[in-house]
Amino acid sequence: MINKTLINKLKDSYGQREKERRQIISRSNDVLFQAKKTIFALQREELKEAEDKLKAMEDLLKKMEKDFGFIRLREEGAYHAAAEEYVEAKTFAAVISGKSITDIKGIKLGYDSYLGGFCDLIGEMVRYATNRAAKGKYETVAEMKEKGEAIMSNLLDFDLTGYLRTKYDQARGHLRKLEQMAYEIRLRKDK
Repeated sequence: MINKTLINKLKDSYGQREKERRQIISRSNDVLFQAKKTIFALQREELKEAEDKLKAMEDLLKKMEKDFGFIRLREEGAYHAAAEEYVEAKTFAAVISGKSITDIKGIKLGYDSYLGGFCDLIGEMVRYATNRAAKGKYETVAEMKEKGEAIMSNLLDFDLTGYLRTKYDQARGHLRKLEQMAYEIRLRKDK
């Protein structure tokens, strides 16, 4: 009923697509794993280790873009998750180093990777502030609160929906935690 030549073409195309998909997922998982390790290193203030891991992730992302193309990569959820986690790690490194958050050069990233990464960044800032406060470095809480408010004020300009809206709402909750921590520290100092 169906022409054999057509079926064979479809099998070849499907097989190639599945092979690419498995490779993209595997490499994306490597990036995701490295991003999580980078964030953990940043939380421990191991900046050199984090810098090395960021460089390794950037090399992996560039290689993936070269091998598959940005448009193909964007079709895979695993890649999206890895790119978002990379943005979170990269921007967290900037925040704790006192640098501005700017566009990331040399790697193509979609707006959703940036926005999702920015939202998740606030959660890492809460953990960082909490860990620093536990060491008696209370000024970090006020600093992270101020930076978190600045990030959230920029995110207000977007009418986020769906997945990004959920992330935005979580970021707002994290900012409230920073505000509560700063408030409680202030109360204790005033006593």
